[in-house]
Amino acid sequence: MHLLNLGILAHIDAGKTSLTERLLHSAGVIDEIGSVDAGSTRTDTLALERQRGITIKSAVVSFPLDDVTVNLIDTPGHPDFIAEVERVLGVLDGAVLVVSAVEGVQAQTRVLMRTLRRLRIPTLLFVNKIDRRGARYDAVLRSVSERLGASVVPMGTATCLGTPAAGFTPGPGPAALDVLAEHDDDLLAAFVRGTVPDGLLRASLAARTREALVHPAYGGSAITGAGVDALIGGIRDLLPTAGGDPGGPVSGTVFKVERGPAGEKVAYARLFSGTLRIRDRVPCGAERTEGRITAISVFDQGTDTRQDAVPAGRIARLWGLTEIRIGDSLGVPREPYGHFFASPTLETVVVPGPGTDRRALHLALTQLAEQDPLIALRHDEVRAETSVSLYGEVQKEVVQATLAGDYGLDVTFRETTPLCVERLAGTGSAVEFNGKDANPFLATVGLRVDPAPPGAGVRFRLEVELGSMPYAFFKAVEDTVRETLDQGLHGWRIPDCTVTMTHSGYSPRQSHAHQGFDKSMSSTGQDFRGLTPLVLIEALRCAGTRVHEPMHRFRIEAPADTLGALLPMLAALRAVPRTTGTGDAACVMEGTVPAAQVHALEQRLPGLTRGEGELDSAFDHYAPVASGAAVPERPRTDHNPLNRKEYLLNVTRRVGT
Repeated sequence: MHLLNLGILAHIDAGKTSLTERLLHSAGVIDEIGSVDAGSTRTDTLALERQRGITIKSAVVSFPLDDVTVNLIDTPGHPDFIAEVERVLGVLDGAVLVVSAVEGVQAQTRVLMRTLRRLRIPTLLFVNKIDRRGARYDAVLRSVSERLGASVVPMGTATCLGTPAAGFTPGPGPAALDVLAEHDDDLLAAFVRGTVPDGLLRASLAARTREALVHPAYGGSAITGAGVDALIGGIRDLLPTAGGDPGGPVSGTVFKVERGPAGEKVAYARLFSGTLRIRDRVPCGAERTEGRITAISVFDQGTDTRQDAVPAGRIARLWGLTEIRIGDSLGVPREPYGHFFASPTLETVVVPGPGTDRRALHLALTQLAEQDPLIALRHDEVRAETSVSLYGEVQKEVVQATLAGDYGLDVTFRETTPLCVERLAGTGSAVEFNGKDANPFLATVGLRVDPAPPGAGVRFRLEVELGSMPYAFFKAVEDTVRETLDQGLHGWRIPDCTVTMTHSGYSPRQSHAHQGFDKSMSSTGQDFRGLTPLVLIEALRCAGTRVHEPMHRFRIEAPADTLGALLPMLAALRAVPRTTGTGDAACVMEGTVPAAQVHALEQRLPGLTRGEGELDSAFDHYAPVASGAAVPERPRTDHNPLNRKEYLLNVTRRVGT
């Protein structure tokens, strides 16, 4: 029996969950197709998902296709839950990208397709809703090819579009040969000779699909079932099955962590090599912390069943790994778990309601963040506040409902604000010497900061000899540098810069006769951890920093006669249209808008376009806050090295003179 781990991805409302239901029904796993509107689908199991009619958490369900067992992973379509999609991508053998025949290519469609192609994940396209009024098939495929740069192979023709009788007639046409010939020299040679055997065409289609060079496209309707059998044939015949040696060393990746009824951690993992058994001890994560497997369940025939072992290729739920985190490797480490999508660009403060226990709230938020690595918590001990980073307002509402429903905690939120970053304006340096300049720490630290391009990250370098003092002191400086850069001069993270250690020094270990180690005369790691923030902040002051705010790219399609009303609104929201195209009935504008204004844009657009305006937006880049505008400041949560007196009072309980 072969295995295929298949992801179903789409923009919200393209019909992804409905297609999952149809596939399960066609495979005989369920007797009746569930409804998203009625909250009766198989994969939307959370009460909140059923209430809202959207997928929030990825879900796994298994079904057979002849001699192939498919582990199907249904993922959220709403951009606020992109973290769920990101975690799944690293464990897939193939994917089906669902596109609505009515709405066509949308913002999330573009993001997903670009990522699938970059990761070279074999992908089929399914143009859904061909039975809906306004449905298009050929035009949608052209749009996918032109706007996404994908090599699309039409796998048939759609008939009676926009009617309940809409159908899909399978069979690749001449366009399929043209697309495949661009990627297959043997096929091209046969085409030039004038004879292309059907077997050669099918073999080339399967090979090029598995190499992620072409994307076979099907049309149909998840509601009526039209075209679904053809899609099932494509899943079975064109996508690669899972590999891996069950007898090899254990190696796997955790892509989801949830809490069981008793609060225990349950890890969802894809095993790429080896066989994992109950009672096995397996090293996990970067720290190689060893965990003991206490229970295993695998997905089969639409449900998950307890097993004694899980072999390579399968997806399983694992109990007993108490320290496990999303993205951790099991056994032999794999490549580091990367981020494919932008991190959250918004932040809000969680406000406990009357009678809400703050400690219980802290624990609940920690568990929620544990299940979503792209959501970060920020605790301010001074103000007794917790901030949470988010993708959008829908996610905020879901967090609020989850805290109320699952934890019994009543909370509200302050106004959502953008998550800015700081970038260096120049180069700066500072140094403090052991025993000089009112330095109360037994340490010498000198640092220079230099700008780095966006995306470069933080790099720590040495201009002093590594053997000039114990390695533990260098490590204390580097770790503290990275921690301090989380809060720059204005309180925002500095994500990209090079920090060079230019001076170092310490007091060697001292002791009195017949006595032990004298800390008052000998340097410790705490001396370097205490001094480094003061030196780094002074170097940042010399360099100067500038706050950058997150910017989203947007695309608005609206009636042409509403353009006059849209432009003043966009100007008021500090949006900058880059291109504007107008036709007989519609206009299309593309440009950038501050992330802080996206929600307002979403709210105002319907009123100005008679409800016909469509908006796509996604994070694009960070841009300097406009000159003349108030510089956003973020309250600090550390000991405030910006104020030396306050910092020393907090850290050493004494003040340097």
